[in-house]
Amino acid sequence: MTAVGGEHLELNNNTRLLLLQRILFEETDENNELSIAELSQKLQEHFNVDKEFDARTLKSDMSVLEEIGYEIMKNRGKFGKVYYSFQDRLFETYQLRLLNDAILSARFINEDEKKSLIKKLGKLTSVHIAATLPDPLIFSQMTANDYDQVKINIDHVHRGISEQRILCFKYGKYNMEKNFEYHRNGNEYQVEPYALIWQNDFYYLIGWFRKTGEMRHYRLDRIRDIRISDEHFSKGDFNVQNYVNQSFHMFSGENMRVEIEFHQSLLNVVLDRFGLEASVKKLDEEHFLLSTEGKMSTGLVTWVLQWGHKARVVSPRTLKQEVEEEIEMMKRLYEE
Repeated sequence: MTAVGGEHLELNNNTRLLLLQRILFEETDENNELSIAELSQKLQEHFNVDKEFDARTLKSDMSVLEEIGYEIMKNRGKFGKVYYSFQDRLFETYQLRLLNDAILSARFINEDEKKSLIKKLGKLTSVHIAATLPDPLIFSQMTANDYDQVKINIDHVHRGISEQRILCFKYGKYNMEKNFEYHRNGNEYQVEPYALIWQNDFYYLIGWFRKTGEMRHYRLDRIRDIRISDEHFSKGDFNVQNYVNQSFHMFSGENMRVEIEFHQSLLNVVLDRFGLEASVKKLDEEHFLLSTEGKMSTGLVTWVLQWGHKARVVSPRTLKQEVEEEIEMMKRLYEE
């Protein structure tokens, strides 16, 4: 820990109190405590003085901190020596780890931003706990080329949702030459934004596409030239969670009742996907039936096919036919 700006601070009551609070916050926790002598030594280093700080003064300072709600734990060690620590953290260690891992696993965030975010997370706890969080270099992934664009889009989408204003943007994807191509000949999309969600390692905007009068979703890294219009809108009755649950792999389609027979070995895969409330029925010792609401889509067909012979569509007939046709096309690819 260093003094602000790398310089030693002026010795007075105010700076001493603030530095004492900072030392307790940054350098103590459940497993790391400091005695009065150790607190005095750290203050000496900051103020660049040889004089020890009086124990009564430091205890008085800690009483002031406690009076304003800064809870300081006291623990009596060997030979009656008292140790002090700050443990009332905003985040538990496991919560910091959850946030840390979410940042590291986000493919759209570039490496520099990950390092910056992890460093800031570390400032929310002691240096000792921060040192136990995974190093971003260990989780290095591919570069997020569109991250600067995503940052702008997140901000605009968030504002559009909170202020209930129409979003205007262009949308597209990369071609074989890795050039970005716009959909709809580069014409603007006008969308009433309802939600910003994280799905399948990407951010998506869910909103009402005015041109076709339907709810759609858009990957934020594929949105360009976004702007917030002055036009406001009123949100209709819409269940975001149901939309996400029914939109397999984030592809739109027609709602329908789906029944799929699975091998028993995929039970936990299905429960992971649909939750413990999923309607599953045991058929025999090796198979069970899933009944759920879904959207007729390429994404649903792909999701079923990834399980090979361990998943079979029972109904509706239209979905079963699409799966059969896809299997037939795959078969022809390997026929000479």
